[in-house]
Amino acid sequence: MRRIGASRRATRLHRGGGLGRGRTLAAVGALAAVLAVGLLPTEAASQEARRRWERQCQIRAEKFDLVLPGAMRANGIDMWITVMREGLHDPLYEALGRGYVGGWAYYVFTDRGGARIERAALGASGYMLEECGVYDLFAGADALADFVRERDPAHIGVNMAASIGGADGLSHSSYLHLRETLGAPWADRLVSAEKLVSDFRSTRTASEIAAFAEAGEISREIAERAFSNEVVTPGVTALEDVAWWMWDQLLARGLDSSFDMPSVYITGPEGIVATSSDRIIQRGDLLMIDWGVGYLDFYTDMKRIAYVLREGETEAPAGLQHAFDQAVRVRDVMKASIRPAPTAQEALNATWDAIEAAGFNRIEFNQPTDDPAVTDVVIGPHSVGNLGHGIGPSLAFFNPTRLTYELRPGTLISVELFAYTANPDWGNAKVRIPLEDDAVVTNRGVEWLYPVNSRILLIR
Repeated sequence: MRRIGASRRATRLHRGGGLGRGRTLAAVGALAAVLAVGLLPTEAASQEARRRWERQCQIRAEKFDLVLPGAMRANGIDMWITVMREGLHDPLYEALGRGYVGGWAYYVFTDRGGARIERAALGASGYMLEECGVYDLFAGADALADFVRERDPAHIGVNMAASIGGADGLSHSSYLHLRETLGAPWADRLVSAEKLVSDFRSTRTASEIAAFAEAGEISREIAERAFSNEVVTPGVTALEDVAWWMWDQLLARGLDSSFDMPSVYITGPEGIVATSSDRIIQRGDLLMIDWGVGYLDFYTDMKRIAYVLREGETEAPAGLQHAFDQAVRVRDVMKASIRPAPTAQEALNATWDAIEAAGFNRIEFNQPTDDPAVTDVVIGPHSVGNLGHGIGPSLAFFNPTRLTYELRPGTLISVELFAYTANPDWGNAKVRIPLEDDAVVTNRGVEWLYPVNSRILLIR
């Protein structure tokens, strides 16, 4: 039975920072962007929030219907409780439907047999949560003990995680409160829901993949505009000006990021020269962007590369272009090699075998060899999706727990690599070329979700 409580409205304050050089230009550009996308307060613009909410409701309904039953049963969890309190929302707040939390609140999912998982919101209310229509019942937070007692689950999953921050939302005090509220014997049936949360988040529906692809296209568009003469004037524009311009684009479009300031940096013979600082961009600079966009609770992670032409140049120098082409060759091998596997580690091993068979040299991160005849490579294809660094199966060396998870079709990953190739113009010092774009794993290999980095962008 569904009880509709009083809806409450909350206002979120977006905070921006100050601008570096080009402040007036950046401010005018931000206002122009707002006008261009129609986000000033008009009747038409007021419906954008509804459209986004409706899409997220559809995604949520499909996740609860199609993904949650399998995730709970595969992990032996009969009931899953996500605890929230006012001022302390779990990382799954958006995914579970938001809602007003005035004290304690519990989002409770119970496997009572059959094809469907029962869903209850206890202590949470509000228009966005209730009108979405994905919960079976609403009640006060004080109903939790009786609710659990009636269902008598053998294993109660809670969001405690040793390895995955996005699945570790239960604070110590909230854990103690939950144990006290449940009492014996149910308090002793609490188990970690780390793998359940990972499976629930990373097993994708078609509507999720479509939304993530849209976020990727937005990321690409903004990054490639940032590395153009629309934003950069050699000898005038600072790295931080480019980064603030990108942040203004997020503010103007009602977007977010799971990262901090976009990393806009210069790479030279000695490595990274400066990142998002007051360093002025000069002709001959090799520029990189590393960043991501947040849209509909999906967060991307990508890179782009640009070269600032010297006077008289019409293309990047041959040494830089060769280094970029070598990196693309590595990416092509990765794209063809990464396939579903019993564990992500097995998929990673097969990918490294293919890279080395193609003639590339495997190294530790940022430890290239002095051999000018070889291109040294590091790869870190990692989970992506609801965070820039996601919580699903990962082929990255920095996600050891998730290397043990099954790599299934439909997994979203960021195909990330660093290739180091000797550049004669730098006295054979190696150029570090990073490539990173987001993709979906299929039985055919990796499939891109938007046009990936195919060229060195040129700034005139």
